[in-house]
Parts: sequence; C-alpha cells; structure tokens
Amino acid sequence: MQEITKNIFIEDQFLGVTLGVIVTPRGLIQIDAPPSPEDARSWRASLMNLGGGIDRLLINMDAHPDRTLGARAMDCTVAAHEKTAYIFRTRPSTFKAQGEETGADWESIPGLGSVRWAPPEISFVDQMTLHWGSSPVILEHRPGPSVGSIWVHMPAEKVLFVGDMVMKNQPPFLAGSNLKAWLESLNLLLEPEYKGYTFISSRGGVVNSSAIKAQYDFLKHIHDKLNKSTTKKPNPAAVEKMVTSLLTWFKAPSARQKQFAQRLRYGLMHYNARQYHAPTGTPED
Repeated sequence: MQEITKNIFIEDQFLGVTLGVIVTPRGLIQIDAPPSPEDARSWRASLMNLGGGIDRLLINMDAHPDRTLGARAMDCTVAAHEKTAYIFRTRPSTFKAQGEETGADWESIPGLGSVRWAPPEISFVDQMTLHWGSSPVILEHRPGPSVGSIWVHMPAEKVLFVGDMVMKNQPPFLAGSNLKAWLESLNLLLEPEYKGYTFISSRGGVVNSSAIKAQYDFLKHIHDKLNKSTTKKPNPAAVEKMVTSLLTWFKAPSARQKQFAQRLRYGLMHYNARQYHAPTGTPED
C-alpha cells in the first residue's frame, strides 16, 4: 500500500484496478474494488489496520466490471453516479463470466463463475460532498470513459482520483465512451486550478501532466479518425487496420498485446456501431 499523503492511500497489487482509500474520523472511504471477490475480501481485511472510524463507504468510479465485480465482497454501502446506478438497474442481478471478449482484466480470472452485483445504494447527478473529516471529499460527474464516470476530489490535499480518464501505458475502453466529453475532461486537468495536484489513475496509479497530454493526443487521434467515417457502417477490415496502428502507441509487454488488441477492436466496433445507429447529437447521452 502506497501513502499518497496523510490518510490517503492507493494499492495496485490487485488485477485490473488501482484502489484507493481515504481514512477519516468517521470511517474509510474506499475507491473501487478488485474484480475477484477473493481479492476483495483480502483487500477488506488489510483495511482493518488503517484505523479511522467504523463507517465504510465504497465509491464506484464507473460501472466497469474490473472495478465493480468485487463490490459485494467489500460488504459496505456503495455510492456512484446516477447513470452508473442506472446501468446496474438494467443488468441482470447476477454476473456470469461468459460472452464477448472485451479486453478487460477480469476475463483472465480463472473460475470466476457467477457473481452477484452490489448496485449503488447512494447516487448523485452533478456533485456530492462527503463531510467525514476536517476536509471535504467531493464526487464530481466527469463523463468520458463512460456516461457515469466520476472523479474523487480532495481540494485541501490536492489529490484527484480520475478513474479511467487517464490510463498508463495501456489502451482505453472505448465501447461505452463519449470521446468529445472525454477530451473536454482531460483539458480540465491541464488547467491552472489543478497545478500541484497528485492525479491517481484507476489503471496505473500516480500520473503526471505528460501522461494526461499523451492520453489526450491518443483520443484526439481516434476521434479525428472516426469522424471521417461517421456516416459509414462499422467496417471490420478498417477497424483491424486501425487497431494495428493504435497498438504502436503503447509499449505493451508481448503477453498483453493480444488482450490490448482485443480491447481496441471491441471498443472501436461498438463505438462505431453507436455512432451509426444513434440519432444525430444523442449517441452517448
């Protein structure tokens, strides 16, 4: 476990997601859960040594299975954006480890079987502030990676958890994204008001302004490419060519090349399909 500043920690030893925890006099504010329920129970046990009050709250940065599959094993109240809560309301109550390969990390967990979701019990629309200690913890809606993506903002400590907004040396998940909103949110991170901040990615831990700019450049490249073909049906051959080109942006280990290619392939096909079938102006509302 890495201490970012007093009472704010991150953990990256679990598959798929960098976890966060904020220790307050009222209790622990936890950010995301490991996808494996066994790992989630192990993480929960390790949190018992951190002190703080008796309350527990788990924040879902969005609805992605990599960060929400283990939520029930955390055995506490779950909070998320209203659009994330809506996604859970439209899902079956039990997750089954089968179906399409999306390039997510949970897909490499053996013997996952069926897992019961833990839908958010608390949700918000634009912003929610937690007053669990002397300084506030602010949950802010920042769409981009998904319609319900949020940031967890501690202005007094100058720490900002940005979820999948910035990903370190791996391709993003595009299937449910809004690229225009994503680029706007990334621009915000580069504004003077965030100077001196520590940014925490849900996939890679601490990231700096160079990583934010690299993420922006990559998404802008994809956005511009896709805009040239918004009136066309998804073309598997064109997507495959684009995947090969996009993989060169990352110094990925050979063992993960196939996974990252599938992540991009799945994401581009589904993103294109949404653009083609959705009414103009409302593809990702």
